[in-house]
Amino acid sequence: MRRVVRQSKFRHVFGQAVKNDQCYDDIRVSRVTWDSSFCAVNPKFVALIIEASGGGAFLVLPLHKTGRIDKAYPTVCGHTGPVLDIDWCPHNDHVIASGSEDCTVMVWQIPENGLVTSMSEPLVVLEGHSKRVGIITWHPTARNVLLSAGCDNQIYIWNAGTGEAMIRLEDMHPDVIFNVTWNRNGSLICTACKDKTIRVIDPRKEAIVAEKEKAHEGARPMRAIFLADGNVLTTGFSRMSERQLALWNTDNMEEPMTVNEMDTSNGVLLPFYDPDTSIVYLCGKGDSSIRYFEITDEAPYVHFLSTFATKEPQRGMGYMPKRGLDVNKCEIARFYKLHERKCEPIVMTVPRKSDLFQDDLYPDTSGPDAALEAEEWFDGKNGDPILISLKNGYVQGKHREFKVVKKNILDSKVTKNSENSSPANNTGKCIKINS
Repeated sequence: MRRVVRQSKFRHVFGQAVKNDQCYDDIRVSRVTWDSSFCAVNPKFVALIIEASGGGAFLVLPLHKTGRIDKAYPTVCGHTGPVLDIDWCPHNDHVIASGSEDCTVMVWQIPENGLVTSMSEPLVVLEGHSKRVGIITWHPTARNVLLSAGCDNQIYIWNAGTGEAMIRLEDMHPDVIFNVTWNRNGSLICTACKDKTIRVIDPRKEAIVAEKEKAHEGARPMRAIFLADGNVLTTGFSRMSERQLALWNTDNMEEPMTVNEMDTSNGVLLPFYDPDTSIVYLCGKGDSSIRYFEITDEAPYVHFLSTFATKEPQRGMGYMPKRGLDVNKCEIARFYKLHERKCEPIVMTVPRKSDLFQDDLYPDTSGPDAALEAEEWFDGKNGDPILISLKNGYVQGKHREFKVVKKNILDSKVTKNSENSSPANNTGKCIKINS
């Protein structure tokens, strides 16, 4: 019987590393043993966690500042312990949050043209975790809502605009949390934990909506992400240490919809998902390749597309939001691969002969405007992402200031500390940063 090849416009997607002069060179990438991506990118800046003596630091470089980076280049260096994770705010390209071994989360505002001098004073310090903070992720549609997860097995959700911890999920995870992601409208979160359980949680009700024990049998770390349709995609290891990719329906998590076994390697697979094209890219820490798959509605649901392979292993990986891509070159993804001493952009392209805008490759995508204010979200409202067209390329809006109106750093709902221990003297103080 003749085998029919599946039709897909992404069958011929290919990856290409940029030329040497477009890399960021002479960067001492952090050696801390933590499985985060160590790199965060947006249409203006690339941020990289670096080795720092006597504390933790990360670099923030304007995208155009390629070539050799001077050792004296200014850093963001307010943490007293190594930085473990960083994440750009999706609604303000100048605001970045960082989590550290010093148990704090800090929010920073980067000046319009990048750093001129090193920055050690954050806009706001979020204190609450009792152990190191290894996971930071902003809410996709509500302004100033920031989630952090620490090695105290707790998840905090903060209003970064007031410095308050609004939600604290403390008894849900008996062991270390490997990762946390939001769903598309930010009404649910999905977590992968060292106890081999995947949990789907409604954070405002502080309730577990769905869970699956032993999602992957192996002992090595798992990852779980939401897809646009609400299904959950996980990466992990089998009992025989084979790397796996699985797809789960959150309405019934008894059995996976599909499981793909890939290879035997001990690098944790970091998934990067593009909801516009339904492609998931898997980057293994310590691997020298990026595998990519297309997710469809019909069995077998997960279709292998191709592998982009290089000679050098990756220490971490940054992933550019869709609005930062070059639509004229049919670029559908751009990665920022961390080597030991440099950061190398890798471009994923769909080959097309026409120079016209390819609207089938670029449906309207999430823009930089928030659908909700933080207070609305904490009050129970949901909002889908506000979409923008990329037809004429993404035009950056004017630089917005991030204002912090400090209230008591820890809400009384969250902590039962005595009143004199919370910094009440910050109440009503407005910090305004001019760029």
